[in-house]
Amino acid sequence: MGTAGYGISRKVDLTVEEAEARIRATLAERGFGILTEIDVKNTIKNKLGIEIKPYKILGACKPQLAHKALSAETEIGLLLPCNVIVYEDADGNTRIAVQNPEKALELVGNPGVNEVAAEAKKGLVDALEAV
Repeated sequence: MGTAGYGISRKVDLTVEEAEARIRATLAERGFGILTEIDVKNTIKNKLGIEIKPYKILGACKPQLAHKALSAETEIGLLLPCNVIVYEDADGNTRIAVQNPEKALELVGNPGVNEVAAEAKKGLVDALEAV
């Protein structure tokens, strides 16, 4: 697994479509739903006429954690949901990456939010490792 500080990524021996299906399933097993979905490849093609490799952004949310975070910090919604990406890298490999909620939410400086971030990170990393 790789880390970029703000995310944790993993190369998988699956097609992008298979990887997306697997990460959706492993997230669901851990109580996360997908609230948003952005097909970046299609958006870039439709808006700019440029072909890029497959790249999808999934906005993952676990309602219990979102509720805790909102209870601790009303404007935390600016930093939610946790993003998960599935894409084909420059070498043609399929990669999945999950946001590191601890890094994303540390700027808030609220201990209640920090606890939620740690729990969210555990669930996201567990889901990534299970793919």
